Amino acid sequence: MTGPHCYVGWMERSLVRPRNRKIIAGVCAALADRFGISRTLVRIGFVFFGLFGVGEIVYIVLWIIIPKSR
Repeated sequence: MTGPHCYVGWMERSLVRPRNRKIIAGVCAALADRFGISRTLVRIGFVFFGLFGVGEIVYIVLWIIIPKSR
């Protein structure tokens, strides 16, 4: 299926930090849930980018920006 309707389900997901199944603040879990990818893969990505000094800054900024789920 092509066209604008094939991404409707993807666009409806909101970006919120979960209250359960999180490790530190839920940022990686929120990103993984929003984009439909593995939480482990997102966490590995943050660790990888953290080695270059970018991951920590991005994580803290997203921690402040992404709201908690209700």
